[in-house]
Amino acid sequence: MTSNPLPPGSFGLPLIGETVQFLRDRDFALKRQAQYGPIFKTQILNRPTVIMVGAEANRFILSTHMEYFSWREGWPDTFKTLLGRSLFLMEGEEHRRNRKLLMPAFHGPALANYFTTMNDTCRRYLDRWVTRGEATMLDELKQMTFAIASTLLLGSEPGDQTAQLSQWFKALSAGLFSVPINLPWTTFGKAIRARDRILAHLEHAIQDRYQTPTTDALGLLVQTTDENGDRLSLDELKAQAILMLFAGHETTTSMLTSLIMALGQNRDLCDRARAEQQTLAAQGPLDLAQLKTMPYLEQVLTEIERLYPPIAGGFRGVVKAFDFNGYHIPAGWQVLYRIDGTHKLADYYPDPNHFDPDRFNPDHPQAKPGDFRLVGFGGGPRVCLGLAFAQMEMKIFAAQLLRHYHWEILPNQDLSLDRIPSLHPRSGLTVRWSTLTTAA
Repeated sequence: MTSNPLPPGSFGLPLIGETVQFLRDRDFALKRQAQYGPIFKTQILNRPTVIMVGAEANRFILSTHMEYFSWREGWPDTFKTLLGRSLFLMEGEEHRRNRKLLMPAFHGPALANYFTTMNDTCRRYLDRWVTRGEATMLDELKQMTFAIASTLLLGSEPGDQTAQLSQWFKALSAGLFSVPINLPWTTFGKAIRARDRILAHLEHAIQDRYQTPTTDALGLLVQTTDENGDRLSLDELKAQAILMLFAGHETTTSMLTSLIMALGQNRDLCDRARAEQQTLAAQGPLDLAQLKTMPYLEQVLTEIERLYPPIAGGFRGVVKAFDFNGYHIPAGWQVLYRIDGTHKLADYYPDPNHFDPDRFNPDHPQAKPGDFRLVGFGGGPRVCLGLAFAQMEMKIFAAQLLRHYHWEILPNQDLSLDRIPSLHPRSGLTVRWSTLTTAA
C-alpha cells in the first residue's frame, strides 16, 4: 500500500469537473502547470485525470512502463465509435501483429514508389493557388493531403470521388470531440453517417483488390500475411484503412499550415531555407536523392514539430496503479501526457516560444531522437507508423514551395491557434500567391 499522496490539483465541479475549461481555454494545462507543477490532477471528459509534463514522464508512459497504460481506455468513446477497432486503439499482441502487417505499406520500396505522386500533387495544388491568387491554406492543404493519402493508400483517382471522401472525413473528424448524441442534426450524428459512407466505399475498394491486386497501400494490405499465413479480415482492413486516411492527412495538414505561417512571418529564415533549395535546384529536379541532402529544411520541419505540434497531448487509461515522482495515481484514472507542454519547457528549449530552427543544428541540438523531449509523433515502440510517409510528403511540399513560389500572409485575420481537431490558425491562414520568378 503506497504512502504517497495524490498529485496536487482540483477535480472541479461534480460530474463535469473541469471539462468546460479544458475544452475552451487553450492555456488550461499551462495555467494549472504554473500553479501545481509538472504533474497535477483534474477531472475532464468524465474521468479523474493526471496530467504529466516532461521527458521523464513521456519516457515512463510511452516506453519504460507501457504495461501500466491502455491506449483503448485512454480515448473518448467517440474515437472508438468513429475510428473502429483500428491500430490506434489496439493493445498487446493484437497491436503487434497488425502493426507488423501494416509496416510494409509505409516503409522501404513502397515509400519510394510514393515519391512521384506526392511531388506531382504538391506542384498541381501550388500552381492552382497561384492561378487563384489567394487561398485559405487550412482548407486547401486538407484537400491536398487528402488527395495524396487517398491516391496512395486507396488508389483513388483525383477528382469528384476524392473530393467527396474528403468532405466525409471532415464530418468524421468534427465528431471526434463532440457530444456523443446520435441524431441526424448533431455533429456526432453527422460523423456517424459520414463514417458509414466511408466504410461502404472502403468495402467496395477492398473487394476490387481481392479481384485485381494493386500496389497502393490498401492493395499491399490485402495481400500481406502474418507468420501463420493469415491475412487481415474484411472488417480489419476497413478499420485500418479508415485510420490510414485519417492519420495520413489530418496532422500533415496542420504542420504544413504552420510551416507556411512560420516562414511567412520569419522572412530571414525563409530566405535561408530558399537558398538551400535553389542550390539543390541548380543541380537538377527534385528527386529522392535530394531529399536526403536538405539539412536546414530538416531543422525547419523539426522546429515546426516542436513549436506547433498538431496534437497537444496523448491520453492513456491507467490499468495498473503506479507511483511517479512521489505521487500515487490509482487504476481507473486516465493520464494525459502533454506534447506541447514538454516542447515549451525552457529547461529543454531556451526561449521556447521563439521560432528558431538553429536549435536543431547537429552541432548543438537541443533534442535528439529518442530522448522524449520531442514527441510530436509520439515515441517508443508505438511511435507513429506513418512518420516516414508524413516526413517525405512534408519535405517534398516544402522543397517545391521554396524553389518556385512566393507567398504573403494577408493582414487582418485571426492567427491565434485552435487545437481541435488538430492545431490550426482560427482564420485558416489566407495567403496571396505568386510564382517566384528567380527560381531555378
